[in-house]
This record gives sequence, C-alpha cells and structure tokens, in this order.
Amino acid sequence: MPVTNGKVIFKSIPKGYPEPGKTVVYDDSEKIDLESLPIPDGGFLVKTLYLSVDPYMRGRMREPDVKSYAPPFIVGQPIDGYGVGVVLKSKSSEFKKGAHVYGTFSTYIGTHNPGLSRNATDTCVSEHQNYIVFPNRADLMVLDNKQKLPWSYYVGAAGMPGKTAYMAWKEYSSAKKGETVFVSGGAGPVGSFVIQFAKMDGCKVIASAGSDEKVEFMKSIGADVAFNYKTSNTLDVLNKHGPIDIYWDNVGGPTLEAALEAANVNARFIECGMISAYNTGGEPIKNIMHVVAKSISMFGFIVMRLEHKYDAQFYKEVPELIASGKLKVREEVWEGLQSVGDAILAVQKGTNKAKAVVHVADE
Repeated sequence: MPVTNGKVIFKSIPKGYPEPGKTVVYDDSEKIDLESLPIPDGGFLVKTLYLSVDPYMRGRMREPDVKSYAPPFIVGQPIDGYGVGVVLKSKSSEFKKGAHVYGTFSTYIGTHNPGLSRNATDTCVSEHQNYIVFPNRADLMVLDNKQKLPWSYYVGAAGMPGKTAYMAWKEYSSAKKGETVFVSGGAGPVGSFVIQFAKMDGCKVIASAGSDEKVEFMKSIGADVAFNYKTSNTLDVLNKHGPIDIYWDNVGGPTLEAALEAANVNARFIECGMISAYNTGGEPIKNIMHVVAKSISMFGFIVMRLEHKYDAQFYKEVPELIASGKLKVREEVWEGLQSVGDAILAVQKGTNKAKAVVHVADE
C-alpha cells in the first residue's frame, strides 16, 4: 500500500529571518510503496523518527557558490540535517532491519566530504523526508542505547549538540577549580551542558539567556549567577561577578564585546557560534584590542573536526551521565515534518524554550 513520503523543501534564500511556508515548505505529494521499493546491495531503507533543528542551519540557507564548513541547502531540494531513524529493510550487514541509526540524514555520491562545501561533482541521492534509501553507510552510525534513553535525545544531548559542548570543553577550556566561566545562550542544548561541565570542574558559572523562564532553568542546573540579557546589562553583571577566565560564546555581538571588557588576563574564549549575526549580517566587534592587552586565547571550532579524538569517549561517558541524572536535559518537541519551518524560526529568534526536536513518526 502506498504511503506518503513527505519532504521539507528549501524554497528560497531568506534575506533576514527564515519564513515558514516561504523559506522552507512541506511537500506531501510523493507516494511510495515500501514493499516494492528497490534497495541496492549494501543499502538500507530508513524511516525517520526524530530530526534536529539547530542554529547552524541558517548558514546553509545561502547561495550555492558561497563556501563554508557545511554545504548549502539547494533551492528546490529537501533540506537535510541530523536525525534518528529505524531501519525497515536492509541489504547491509552493518545496518540490519530494526537497528536505530543516527547521523546526517543525507547521502551523496561524488567528492563530497563531511564538513566541507558541496562540490559541483556531488550528486544528491536522498535527503530529509519520511523515508530514505541509503545506498551505503553514508555518515550514519548504529545506536547502541544501552541506557534506553529516549531516541530524541540522540539528536540533542547525546548527539551533535552534546558533542559540541563536551568535546570543545575538553579540548579548549583548560578549566581550573575556582575559575569563573561565562556562558551565553546558557539555556540551549549546548550552553546548558557547558554550565554543567563547568560546575563538574569546580568553576563558578555566570550564564545568560533571553527569558526569565530560561534564567530559572540555568539556575536549576547549577549556574551561580543567571540573568536575562534583555532586562539586565551584561557588562554590569560581568563586572560585578567577574572577571571571567573562560567565555563560552554562542551569540557574539555586544555580548562578546562585554566579555572582552570583563575578561581576566590569560582568559580563554571558546567561540562556538554567533547567532546574533546569523539573520542580520552582523556588525564589527569593538574592544578586540583586549585580546592583545589581556593575552586572551580565542578558539574557534567545528565539532566534526574534534570527533575523531573524542567520539568514543563521548559515547562511553555522556549517555550514562544523562541516564543517571548527573547531566540534566530539556527539549521542546515539534510534531511532524510540516512543523520544521516553525522550529527553524523559533531557534533563530530564540523563542524556543529548549533543544528543538521534530518528532516525525513513531516506530
């Protein structure tokens, strides 16, 4: 019996914030017969269960000739990103029927390398949709899930966002007990983990977010000082409770300027993202001379460049920390592929209350 193979199509390149129904649209026109769907040798059919919506996706909504660390979405084609699915049919010895898989739900043939811009010789085989036939393992892994975590956690706390916090904190923080850490975007999936890792290392944590509800959440996970940057002056808070030794930057802009002003000598700045500029084009950062005057070390990173070093350690430690309650997790779930555009906009505007997850289907 034919089933709907819904897709989220990238319709147009936004000039500011992405608009649901205009930037991305839900297309439910395709019908497929799962029983007769051909599977190549070594390939397998996946049913999408959960998708991740993340800030970096805005940077992929660009002209195709603009190069970056992640390939652009192509107008008229489905978008792609991190997801969890279950294998329905398989001709692969590695990805067997019933296995749950995680990774980037897109596959390419050609010279594409994960993390680099898509090349002209790449051929897109399949992208974000209800059902995907993968001709090979692509960028996927089979999930063990010994702790029986909710599958949605594997696109958040036990997936790329969790890896981002864990791996970069391990690599760049050089945290010492008693140091002061400032985390912007501290209520998000990355920032909330950084707060908790910093507390585990014996640090004092200052954290900012954009609503009083998020402030209460940051306090609940251990932030010593939590504030709403929309109603409090960031520099005043940092001057009162700093100076800061480590700054985890998720937002850039004026918050970065304040952190530079309030930084201690030999501070470490971990530059994870700058969402304040993603939809506005950004402005020059003032106070950059503090990098020289205070001997500040600044580390920009892309998590996939750290995975080879920390992936095994992450999956050994983090799911267990989540299952035991030592790492607290919060997520906000949108229902159905048709809600992806709304989730993308919420993440860009910061109106989401927690990690944005799209529930596509039950098993």
